[in-house]
Formats: sequence, structure tokens, C-alpha cells
Amino acid sequence: MITIKFNGKTYQVEPNTRVIDLLTQEQQHDYIVCQIGAQIKELKYKLTERNDGMEITLKGLEHIEGGKAYEASLRFIIAMAFRNIYPDVHIKFSYNVSRSIFCQALTPHNFNMYKAVESITQEARRIIDADLPIERVTLPVEEAMQIYRDYDHPDKAEMLKYRPEKTAHLYKCDGYYNYMHSYMVASTGCIKNYRIVPYSPGIIIQYPRYELNATIPEFVEETTYGRTLQKVHTWSQKTKTQTIAEINHKIEDDSIVDFIQMCECKHNDMLSQLGSSIEEDIDNLRLLCIAGPSSSGKTTFCNRLKIELLSRGINPVTISMDDYYLEKSKICDLQNLPIEQLDLEHVDCLDVQLFNRDLFNLINGEEVTLPRFNFVTGKREVGRTIRTDHNNPIIIEGIHALNEKLTSSIPKHQKYKIYIAPQMQVNIDNHSPLNITDLRLIRRIVRDMSFRNCPASTTIDMWQSVRNGEFKWIYPNQEGANFVFNSALPYELCVLRNRALPALREIAYDDPHFLVANRLIKYLKYFKSIEDESIIPCNSLIREFIGGSCFKL
Repeated sequence: MITIKFNGKTYQVEPNTRVIDLLTQEQQHDYIVCQIGAQIKELKYKLTERNDGMEITLKGLEHIEGGKAYEASLRFIIAMAFRNIYPDVHIKFSYNVSRSIFCQALTPHNFNMYKAVESITQEARRIIDADLPIERVTLPVEEAMQIYRDYDHPDKAEMLKYRPEKTAHLYKCDGYYNYMHSYMVASTGCIKNYRIVPYSPGIIIQYPRYELNATIPEFVEETTYGRTLQKVHTWSQKTKTQTIAEINHKIEDDSIVDFIQMCECKHNDMLSQLGSSIEEDIDNLRLLCIAGPSSSGKTTFCNRLKIELLSRGINPVTISMDDYYLEKSKICDLQNLPIEQLDLEHVDCLDVQLFNRDLFNLINGEEVTLPRFNFVTGKREVGRTIRTDHNNPIIIEGIHALNEKLTSSIPKHQKYKIYIAPQMQVNIDNHSPLNITDLRLIRRIVRDMSFRNCPASTTIDMWQSVRNGEFKWIYPNQEGANFVFNSALPYELCVLRNRALPALREIAYDDPHFLVANRLIKYLKYFKSIEDESIIPCNSLIREFIGGSCFKL
């Protein structure tokens, strides 16, 4: 017998008892996954001797892993509905604007998604109402590949060639097989809340978000972000970098240098476009504002932008927003909180009034002595004295750089706002998009290990706090950007994996951060490795994370 703790009580159960068998019928639909010790498991997980003495905690949509399992299960049901109604239509899922999923038809190219919305919605509802069980099965890789070939899913069959294990997991529901590279709900009846609406040229699927207390966010049309995603899709389609398998093929074909230089050339092109845009309006532009989420490569980008502008006879001046931090005692007074509870990312932690005054005076030709914040003493000191003219646009970079409050004294026509973030639409296969937030987390893990002597578990531990700040201070201002710089490099995960995988595998099974580590490992292991880092240019944005940047000399 196995001893477990559940709902505040201790139980004796037989080995191979499923967690779902301990739940009431209502609970089976109310919860998505469970936590046993430090691990997340599906509700159909069978208890073994290794679980003896552990506590089982049920997790719903308010938990990040519950939210991910719900979203993956919804994709599974939509794919199943297409298979049932339109077996000859091949679809692709990707993450899109307003925290939604975008589904488009790959073939046939003339398939009308608008007409299909009603029938797909009805079939998805039928599958959900039937409360069909979703069963996890383990098969030899060759057998799994044959199922995908029978379904005419060459992308999924090709992906399994790179699986290091000899077996593969699939999920079976009413005779339908698929795998979404995620935990899944126990049955289709667990999917209760979602929206499916037409959104040219496909459909948008919205679902409850764990970070919004399991509610579906209002759909917000994000024109700038949406246009960027469309450009990414078009470029990745032309260059055949849409899936992990396509990326691996470029490494296997002995064209690694060509692949790397192709990606770097894309960055060069964007910098050139940005430089031209700034140059055309340089008589008006006095302030270049740069912001983006963590690990977007802002430091390298600022250096490369400066060089791009220098090549055009423009000599920018950089001002650090960090030098305008208030002392913590003043922040405590403003927020009326003790030091340990301060929100140090709040815009009011900066001396907004002084920042605006200095910018105003510099732009109007006056000499200004800038402050310098001493982070050791926690106090501001006297910094350098500078003067600018029309040929010296001022670069500011930071979490609040796009926030109008920070630069309210400067007219909008004198400001050029740049949003930087990796926007890489790469899929494991057509039904399983990679979360771009995970790419930034992997970048940060590698950078923190290399330059801050910080283990992967520590970086993962602080990541949600970082994300909370991004949702609060960065994303609401991104739509005001004049230019979006896509800092993703399709080859970078082939490089980052070499450092990230060993560090992630060091996180113990009983470590609470194993959940995230294991999720990252599950798809990082599929990427072929680029071992020779010497072929990566010294000014590449990826050098900010792996080292060897010429800007660090």
C-alpha cells in the first residue's frame, strides 16, 4: 500500500491507483493537473512507491501548468475537429496578438476559414459535450511516425527523427491520435471556456489565462505587433525556418555558416531600415526611446544602432535612466510601503520631473550636468556635463522608455520610439508552437550563468516577477512604437542549448523549479547543436548572452 496526503487527510491506496480515481465527478472537471511533491502530473497519473508519503495538490486554471495544459488540450480538440470535418485540410497553430492562438489553413491554399468557423465550432462543442477520455499512450518511435504518415502529417513524423528516446508519447481520443508536447486534461469535458472567431486569413482561438485569474482577456487589436508577426511568418516561410526540423536541416546540410549569416543579415537589414527612417526625419527627431522585455538584447542593439547612425553622420548621445533613481527612503514615502515591499520597477521610482527637465534643456541647446546613481551607496551623485545639438539625438533605453509620462516635456514629433523583442514563430510541428517567452528565459538562464554566477534555478525563480513587471510597464506601451526590431535569430537555440541543457538537467527532481526546467528540456533536446561558436559574428546580438561580444572589449 502507498500512503498519500490528500485534501488534508492521509489515505492508504493500492499501487497504480490513478489520481483521478480519488476525485469526485465534479472535481474531475474542475481541475486540470495535480502536484505531487514538487512535480506536476496529469490527473490520470498512476501512483507508485516513489510517491509514498507525498502530498497531492489539485491545480486548476490559476496555475501556470494548469493553464498550459488547458491551452494544449484546446488545440488538440480543434485539430481533432478539423480532422473529423475537413480531413484534407492541414492547419497550423501559432501564438498571436492579444494572448491568443491563431489557426490557419496550410493546404489547400484556397480553403475559406470564414465559412468553416461555424462547423468547426459545432464539432468542437460536440467533442467537448461528449466528455471523451484523453488517454496517453507510449509507442515505439517508428510506430508513432507511421501514425503521423497515415494522418499525412510529415512535419510530426520528421520531428520524431530527432527524438533521442526510442519511444514516443501520443494522446488518443475517440480513435484520434495527436501530441501537443504538453500535459493534457483528463477528458474533453474539462474544456469549458473558449472563443473561436474568424480573423483573416484564419481563426483566432481565445482561452482563459492563468495570469488573469482564469479569465479570457478582451481581444485587443495590436496593429504594430500583428504586423511584425506577419513579417516574421513571411520571412520564416521563405527561408524555411518555420519548424525545428527545418532549422535542423540547415545544420545537417553543412550550411551552418550560410544559415548564421542569413539570420545576421536580417538584423543588418532591419538596422539599415531603422537608420534610414531616423535619418529622413533627423531635423525633427531629438529623442530615441528604446524599450523591450527582459533578455531582448537591448544592450547590443543600442550599440549597433549607434554605429548605424554614426555611419550616416549622426552622433547620438546616450543617457542612462538608471541614474535618475530616487533614494529608497523617498520611494517608501511615495508608495507608503516598507522597503521589502517596494515596487522598484514603478515609473515613480525615477525622478520623472528632473528627467524631463534635463531632456528639455538638452534638446534646447543648454549645457546640463547629469546625475549618476551610485548603487553601492544608494544615492545620487554628480555626473558628466554635456551639451547636444541637432546632430546629437539622445538615446534613452529602459523599461519605461516608451512611457509618455517619462518624457512628457518633449513633443511627440521629436521622439522616435523603438520596441525590441524576439518575435520568432518557430513550431515544434504545425500543431505545437514554441512560446517566445521561453526563448527569452533560456537567453537569461545562459547569460546569468555566464556573467552573474547565477544558477538556472535562481533565474527561473525570479522569472515570474520579471514577467509581472513586463505586463505592467512594457506591453501597454508597445503599440506606440514607430519601429519594432525583431531581435530573434532562428539559429540561436542551436547555440543556447549547449549551455542551457546541462544547467537545466542539474535541477533536481524534487526542486520546485524542475517543472519549468523539464518543460524547456522537452523541446531544447530536439535542436541540433552548433558547436563552433567562432563562426558567430562578434557583434551578433546572441553574443550578449554567450559572451565574446566586441562591445565588451
